[in-house]
Amino acid sequence: QVQLVESGGGLVQAGGSLRLACVASGLTFSRYAMAWFRQAPGKDRECVAGISRSSGTTYYADSVKGRFTISRDNAKDTVYLQMTSLEPGDTAVYYCAARTGVMVTTRGLYPDWGQGTQVTVSS
Repeated sequence: QVQLVESGGGLVQAGGSLRLACVASGLTFSRYAMAWFRQAPGKDRECVAGISRSSGTTYYADSVKGRFTISRDNAKDTVYLQMTSLEPGDTAVYYCAARTGVMVTTRGLYPDWGQGTQVTVSS
């Protein structure tokens, strides 16, 4: 079955950077669109970035545009989220998600999820 394992979260000061990674197994990675979602306490899980199968199309939420970069390495079955200029509002559990077909931003259309990695940004 599909397994997604995130890493790279942690505690960072405002203005700092983190790079999240999500390693996939049990799937033909190049056939899957990938996305990063986040969920802060008391808030809905939101899509912050997405990337198409060939990396030709990317999506960023307005709140992270210009600060976060999503990328993928199909040879390593890995998707990344480079986060810079982090703000306390970025504090959340970050999840990667996978789906076959086109990249979308709707949570319910992603059947496969990782366990999440905590990102905490201190002011």
